[in-house]
Amino acid sequence: MVNHTDTIPIKCFGYIRVSGAAQVDGDGPERQEKAIRDYANTHGLEVAEIYMDGGVSGTLEDRPALAEMMVSLEQNGHGVKTVLIERLDRLARKLAVQENIIRDLHKQGVTLISAVEGKGLMDDDPTRVLVRQMLGAIAEYEKQMLVLKLRAARKRTKAKTGKCEGQKAFIESDHGKATVQQLISLRESGLTWQEVADHLNGDGFVTKNGKPWTMVNAQQTWRNHSNSQQLLS
Repeated sequence: MVNHTDTIPIKCFGYIRVSGAAQVDGDGPERQEKAIRDYANTHGLEVAEIYMDGGVSGTLEDRPALAEMMVSLEQNGHGVKTVLIERLDRLARKLAVQENIIRDLHKQGVTLISAVEGKGLMDDDPTRVLVRQMLGAIAEYEKQMLVLKLRAARKRTKAKTGKCEGQKAFIESDHGKATVQQLISLRESGLTWQEVADHLNGDGFVTKNGKPWTMVNAQQTWRNHSNSQQLLS
């Protein structure tokens, strides 16, 4: 009988993508990270590192974290051969982009797993390819419809009020500004991202959405606001 307690977990990378500032400040990163870690914990995987692209579209342009992960996988000094995502559309919404990334991972012998859709995303059998492409096409359609709905909503609001303001950034509130200043101070003191998140939570700071900090959203918030002129005002 196999003793599962002695089984060595398989190392994997997690990849997170959020497509707008509101998602970065909201619960998108936390939801994706939780799904990735929950799946890893129940399937014998160990998350070695999480890469996150925040405030970017589903195309391949301006996705430094994805590029960094792909380079790390290619160099492979860590033995990681598995990438875990929350859903296939977090890899990319556009079908062509999805297929290109999956092809590149396949060339490197890397397995892609979705916490929602499960394993088999990289299989080449006709049924699996069809399902994967259908999921990609649906995600692309939903994205296009969302853009159209938001555009129409902004037009209606502007017609009624004469203006249409988007959601304010986290740093524009007094709490947000103080939180980001503390985050930057902690990071510059030499703490790891997990230690930064732990200190923020211990000091009573919360995210824009009122939730505890994680290493992922702490890192992304620092990237978004560390050079902001609003911190100096």
